[in-house]
Amino acid sequence: MALVRAEVVLKKPVTFVTGNAKKLEEVKMILGNSIPFSTLRVDLPELQGEPEEISKEKARIAAKQIDGAVLVEDTCLCFNALHGLPGPYVKWFLQKLGHEGLNNMLAAYKDKSAYALCVFSLALGPGFEPTTFVGRTEGKIVPARGPADFGWDPVFQPDGSDFTYAEMPKDEKNKISHRRRALDKVRDHFREYDFVVRNDDSQV
Repeated sequence: MALVRAEVVLKKPVTFVTGNAKKLEEVKMILGNSIPFSTLRVDLPELQGEPEEISKEKARIAAKQIDGAVLVEDTCLCFNALHGLPGPYVKWFLQKLGHEGLNNMLAAYKDKSAYALCVFSLALGPGFEPTTFVGRTEGKIVPARGPADFGWDPVFQPDGSDFTYAEMPKDEKNKISHRRRALDKVRDHFREYDFVVRNDDSQV
């Protein structure tokens, strides 16, 4: 017997909201054509709080701004010695301190372990409670190695690898990254439902 999927009616395709070209490149590489989505750059506020709540609130704001279904992403780099910091604020720490500064934050600690966290939030439109999808990759913080063109990738070495994210070929990183693990859950969610785009003027 064929599995009947629940139908979700949208008035326009899901929009992946991001202003980061490198993130968009990775998302497209990982998802391929498995999930149809459009992309749009929307300036969203930088929020404070726990990663999942930040991601959800960004989804709520983006859904209201574009008046439609959205997918947003928030990434974190969490140091175990610092109880999860810098976490969602790593972008600002990196801008102010650089890769060397991120290492210096752990200079007084023997524990250099860390984890990369990615949270995607899907809101089906304004007023809808977002659904979150979390991916996590364990690793450690090391002196920067590899190209410095994508955030904190040069200082994060995932467990089981001798290379930092930045040193890895893209296809290898995309097999084990926090973003890949979150997007696998996003893909599974889309497989459970039949997302149908139907404009208000369409005949039912």
